[in-house]
Amino acid sequence: MNNNDILIRLRYAFDIKDASMVEIFELGGMEVTKEEVQMMLKKSDEDEVGMACSNGMLDSFLNGFIIFKRGKQAPKPGQAEKPAVAIKSNENVNNIVLKKVKIALALTSEDILAILEEAGITITKGELGAVLRKEGHKNYKECGDRYVRNFLKGLALKYRD
Repeated sequence: MNNNDILIRLRYAFDIKDASMVEIFELGGMEVTKEEVQMMLKKSDEDEVGMACSNGMLDSFLNGFIIFKRGKQAPKPGQAEKPAVAIKSNENVNNIVLKKVKIALALTSEDILAILEEAGITITKGELGAVLRKEGHKNYKECGDRYVRNFLKGLALKYRD
């Protein structure tokens, strides 16, 4: 899955309007226009190519989504004002998406397992824990596209009633 697909699926799952998408990007520290958001959300046709969503843009969107859902939090003493970029490579994008959506919606591991099961995927709590670990941990496991795709599908089933 590419970053544009993730944005499209998150927007669909939570029925986020264009103006709210712009606001979420701004909350994450990135200035984008409504037209740029629409270009990112456009399905790539052969004739028209939409705007590619970079890892930094997706990271800003996810950080803004957390603030949008949970509110702005005052930084603790010694903590940086702006969070460090979490998406360092294309390999860990799926893991970061799961973690940040989990934080934004205040989901527990059981909630994530239920969402995945609703989408038709069954994984163990141990597998989920490995995917949610910090990169570099000995039990860290890279999250595949299948899990994120079905997680976003499950979110759409749960939140679009």
